[in-house]
Amino acid sequence: MTDDAPRPSHPDRWDLRKLMILRTLRERGTVTAAAQALLMTPSAVSQQLTNFARQLGVPLLEAQGRRVRLTDAAHLVLRHGEAVFAQLERADAELAAHLRGESGVVRVAAFSTAVPALVVPAVRALRADRPGITVKVREAEAAQAYELLAAGDVDLALSLAAHAPTARDPKFTRVPLLADPLDVALPAGHPLAGEPDLRLADLAGEPWIFGGSGPWSEITTTACEAAGFVPEQAHSAAGWTAILAMVEAGMGVALVPRMAAARRDGVVMCALGADRPVRHVVAAVRRGAEEGAAVRRVLDALTVQQN
Repeated sequence: MTDDAPRPSHPDRWDLRKLMILRTLRERGTVTAAAQALLMTPSAVSQQLTNFARQLGVPLLEAQGRRVRLTDAAHLVLRHGEAVFAQLERADAELAAHLRGESGVVRVAAFSTAVPALVVPAVRALRADRPGITVKVREAEAAQAYELLAAGDVDLALSLAAHAPTARDPKFTRVPLLADPLDVALPAGHPLAGEPDLRLADLAGEPWIFGGSGPWSEITTTACEAAGFVPEQAHSAAGWTAILAMVEAGMGVALVPRMAAARRDGVVMCALGADRPVRHVVAAVRRGAEEGAAVRRVLDALTVQQN
């Protein structure tokens, strides 16, 4: 390699501590003043800058009477150094925001009705209050959600409490979110549609529309049995749109979680009285992750949605 050939780049030549010493010397004017500002001895400042010049392969200081002054090469180094210091300031600010829970990415797995009823409102609230937090949503029922959580593919999983890990599971921490009431969907012309104190037992003789997938058939059966009867399963469907369409057509009645209820002209949603069933919704995180500031912000936003 000839003497005038380009010098290969070695990032370890750029010592931030020594760059800061050079910057302080420029600002303070003398080695003694720079040493005082840095809580160093003048000889230590001189030694560090001599070593820095050797690392960079250029002279950084030259004598000017009894003092020293920065060379043109030193000013060039500092010009690039200022860009480095500015980027580090931005990194510090962003890291501080991350630690305060003002920025970060939180990945959420949630069951179908929780996405529009809980997660989407929480995301909207966070966009207004904590725009630096990004929430990535994945629809998943409980079994898949907890597989994703255990594998580290999501940070937060929402499910019904009945399908969540137990409080004794050492891998996860459960966080209660809300108790979601179950209402009865009746055809608009049903004789009990306007009943103010409707009880589930009043509907023992009705044909029932069950959910055809997930836990919903089990939830309907359990709620009706708790009210003292075994429901007659007349129809089943996988989605709430189909279930409510059958209710509207007078084909039967159905239990519908308040979170999932969609307005439909031919359907009356009736709140139940004393025997009103509820389903409990929880969030879960990997144990210890609830201390993460961004995760805590998302949990707080989800909790607010129940109010």
